[in-house]
Amino acid sequence: MVRKPASMYRNVKSRSFTRRKYMGGVPGSQVIHFDMGNKTADFPVKITLLADERCQIRHTALEAARITANRAMTTAAGRSGFHMKLRVYPHEVLRENKQATGAGADRVSSGMRAAYGKNVSTAARVSARQKIFTISVNKEHFIIAKDALRRAGQKLPTPVTIVVDQGQELVR
Repeated sequence: MVRKPASMYRNVKSRSFTRRKYMGGVPGSQVIHFDMGNKTADFPVKITLLADERCQIRHTALEAARITANRAMTTAAGRSGFHMKLRVYPHEVLRENKQATGAGADRVSSGMRAAYGKNVSTAARVSARQKIFTISVNKEHFIIAKDALRRAGQKLPTPVTIVVDQGQELVR
């Protein structure tokens, strides 16, 4: 099946659809790690990626952004030189009313009759100025962490802002 473009699911249009107890066939999330790097060390600098607009971020986009940022940080700082946390979880279940295409599709499809749709994916519903990723590093890896968050932000369907939460006096 062809994946639909993210623009179909980016905007928050309808009410929340999260009660998996009542629905069957919800596809699993591709996001597998939410904490990466050194989870026990205390780093002096924390920088965060914020969403500028209210939107829905599909689990595939979250995983792509996570892989990009994690790879950039691991190659530069090593596994023990940072701690990265993904702060959103894809709870929302996305539905799609599949349409038949091609010759004779009008005979087999039901159009908009019973158009509730099937579960196709999951997404995280994000409000404006909500934290998506947080990276904690030492001051010598600050520029690398900022670039890693910039690259991760390019994978997301919303404009993003990078903010220094802790240790601003160390990175000036």
